[in-house]
Amino acid sequence: MSFAKVAEYQKRGAVHFHAVIRLDGPGGGDTPPPAWATAELLTDAIEAAAGKVHVDGPVIDGRAHTFAFGRQHDVRTIRSADFNGGQELTERAVAAYIAKYATKGAETATGALDRPLKFAAELAQLDISDHARRLIRTAWTLGARKDLEHLRLRAWAHMLGFRGHFSTKSRRYSTTLGALRDARAEWRRAQAAAANGPETETTYVLAHWVFAGTGLSDAEAWLAASLEPSPGTEGEPTYA
Repeated sequence: MSFAKVAEYQKRGAVHFHAVIRLDGPGGGDTPPPAWATAELLTDAIEAAAGKVHVDGPVIDGRAHTFAFGRQHDVRTIRSADFNGGQELTERAVAAYIAKYATKGAETATGALDRPLKFAAELAQLDISDHARRLIRTAWTLGARKDLEHLRLRAWAHMLGFRGHFSTKSRRYSTTLGALRDARAEWRRAQAAAANGPETETTYVLAHWVFAGTGLSDAEAWLAASLEPSPGTEGEPTYA
């Protein structure tokens, strides 16, 4: 079992998720699932899990809070023919689908801010909707509570308190971000090498000299002449 999900802001300010959940064979994505692992069985398992899973939240004013999925969830089977309105399931189509959520932040969905707040007083001067202003102010107010300071709500008030990444996935769903960074760095090195020609071993010798002068300056000569030797121990002169 593996997954990839993206977060999307709704106009009311809540965040919901689009998740792709995949069931592969014992060898991962290169092997088909067993015959009993049907799309219908996976759908039933997802609906059952969504109804039971929960996360314990903070205790505020003696009241414990729990986070869980609501009743509004929609599970659909993804097939090549019905992906994104009949579009063929290609790498480009998947990238475009994810990019849509990567560029859709709180500021585009709810008319909120695209930058963090420095002071709550800024809210009165900003051209944002009243609904977004109330959500931001609530996050800012909650962020002042000691029992919630670990959530850093003030730093993320402009995002309506949501501080998660827009896209997450399990490691086995596809390649990892680390592998992508390595591949991108290797491609850039190859590109630079092609532009600069073949690499050759070159030894650089840096020999830039500047003549500073000889002997003592006038001031140094006067200082040296003014020093009078006085007897030291064991025949060695000392200076005062």
